Amino acid sequence: MEGKSQMLAGLIDAIVESPWGRDFAGNLLNATIPRGGYRVVRDITYGDGAWRKLDVYVPKGLKGPAPVVLFIFGGGWEFGTKKIYRFLAEAFTSAGIVTAVADYRLYPEARYPDFLEDNALAFRFLHERAAEFGGDPERLFLAGHSAGAYNAVMLAADPRYLGAPESEALKGVIGISGLYDFLPLTSPVMIDLFGGDNVRETQPIEYVDRKMAPMLLAHGSLDDVVDPGNSRRMAAKLSEFGSEVVLREFADAGHTDILVSLARGFRGRTTLRQDIITFIRAH
Repeated sequence: MEGKSQMLAGLIDAIVESPWGRDFAGNLLNATIPRGGYRVVRDITYGDGAWRKLDVYVPKGLKGPAPVVLFIFGGGWEFGTKKIYRFLAEAFTSAGIVTAVADYRLYPEARYPDFLEDNALAFRFLHERAAEFGGDPERLFLAGHSAGAYNAVMLAADPRYLGAPESEALKGVIGISGLYDFLPLTSPVMIDLFGGDNVRETQPIEYVDRKMAPMLLAHGSLDDVVDPGNSRRMAAKLSEFGSEVVLREFADAGHTDILVSLARGFRGRTTLRQDIITFIRAH
């Protein structure tokens, strides 16, 4: 079974670098995910525009207000859709955590900081409406993978995006395979997206100048898409300013299979799901 899971995870890691590949991989995983134990409220509008919609996955049988996670998907700020993340939502709802996945504007329609503004709006919506889904509006978490991890960490780091009520409700941030300190840029798309090849204000690490919300930063040592040094440097700087930070680096994981390890059937590959659940329950 372990060999088969490694083979399928490797296949998924190899095909997700294209839009069709992401959808295919997500649908492949979702086909194996139980449909029971939670309900889904789809396509909730959190702001103006076709992109500003989110899905909320609500665990059944909640005994009281539950912690709420807003998961922000990756895709290089070019690709992605909330539709393919049932496998991730089930990983958290099965632990009693309300989980939201939001769509947001992508390149070329969006450039920095449009995608940050969209996700800040989605977070503000959840803060205002969490109780409607059985969530605790004062126990909110941001999580993301790759470009989504950048978005999650940047929202917590740059004070321009979250107001005082949302910042106080933010109890922790989970970044998986994230980009936090990645200049200079060489890709023409990335240079266009971020307004230049060396614009320091676009880097989350530049805003670490105070104690921040607790963070769990996870990375695969085999990641050849996003340098694991991003997470190491970010964790070191957070610690320097007194922030609580947990750094998890998985020796046998790459850029995408670390995320796949959250799905049923693949959880033996890393301890990431339990690490996240433990982190959320501690805050």
